[in-house]
Amino acid sequence: GNDEIMARGTFANIRIVNKLMNGEVGPKTVHIPSGEKLSVFDAAMRYKSSGEDTIILAGAEYGSGSSRDWAAKGPMLQGVKAVIAKSFERIHRSNLVGMGIIPLCFKSGEDADTLGLTGHERYTIHLPTDISEIRPGQDVTVTTDNGKSFTCTVRFDTEVELAYFNHGGILPYVIRNLSKQ
Repeated sequence: GNDEIMARGTFANIRIVNKLMNGEVGPKTVHIPSGEKLSVFDAAMRYKSSGEDTIILAGAEYGSGSSRDWAAKGPMLQGVKAVIAKSFERIHRSNLVGMGIIPLCFKSGEDADTLGLTGHERYTIHLPTDISEIRPGQDVTVTTDNGKSFTCTVRFDTEVELAYFNHGGILPYVIRNLSKQ
C-alpha cells in the first residue's frame, strides 16, 4: 500500500506495449522532447517538476487485467491528466474519474494509429471551461501541435462523475462535502 512503490510500479506489466519504446517491454518510456529512455516513473516526475501535464494514448479495454484501484491511482500520482483510449474496462474508467483523470474515447474506427498519432505531439483537449457545460457522453475536439485534430467522447458517464471531476477527484469531493456539515 505504499504510494511511492505503487506509483513506481505503474505500467510495470510486461504485456503492456509502449510504442515509444519500439517493442521493448518493461516500465520504460521515452522522455519527450529529450529523447532519453527512462523509467516511466522518472519520466513522469520530470514532467511534473517542469509543470507539464501528461496524457496516455491507449488501445482497447484500457485498464483490463490490472489492480483496478491502483491502476488509476498510479497515473494520478504520476501527474496524468487524461487517458485517450479505444475503450475502457468499466470499473477502471470510473476509478480514473475518481482520481480526477479525464477518460476520453476515440471515435469508432479510430485510434492513435489510424489518426497517425505518435505520442511525440503536444495535445490540447478542448473541454468547456465551465464545468456546467460538460455533459455525460459529450464529444470534444483534441488538437495537436502539428495541426492534427480529432473528436473524442468524454467518458464522464453520470452527473456524479462530473461532480467528482469538478472537485479534482472523489477524495476532494468527499472532504469538501464533509467540511460543509
